[in-house]
Amino acid sequence: MKIEVAGVNHLNELTRLFEAYRIWYRMPPDLEGSRKFLNERLSRNESIVFSAFDKEERMVGFTQLYPLFSSTRLGRLWLLNDLFVNPDQRGQGISLLLIERAKRLARETNAVGILLETEKSNQIGNQLYPRTEFHLESGSNFYFWTNENRTS
Repeated sequence: MKIEVAGVNHLNELTRLFEAYRIWYRMPPDLEGSRKFLNERLSRNESIVFSAFDKEERMVGFTQLYPLFSSTRLGRLWLLNDLFVNPDQRGQGISLLLIERAKRLARETNAVGILLETEKSNQIGNQLYPRTEFHLESGSNFYFWTNENRTS
């Protein structure tokens, strides 16, 4: 298994996996919207995507991270926003490799840590993240505001 930084040259394969990820989270299919979104993030250097490739050089998983800053911690944070492995490739440690690569990025950029969220119903993630030294924050509340006037 090979983990490498994805670029716009990986857009076709990445879009296919990203769309499967969105559908797994019950989002309506939007292949063109997914492609446009990823192209913007990658071409503007607004996120870092690490992709996993199998022996046949097929992309089988990815994780996408966004840079943030913590005022209270006085440093950079990374938001691990997306992590997905092809369902037929799961159980091979690919998620672990992707998370370890994300941690390496945090060390390389002297970040104070990595932040992530997942649904309470995500049994796979909720078992995986504690195994990879992520700690469930019980002392904070997570709030979200939705912009009802947003246009696509």
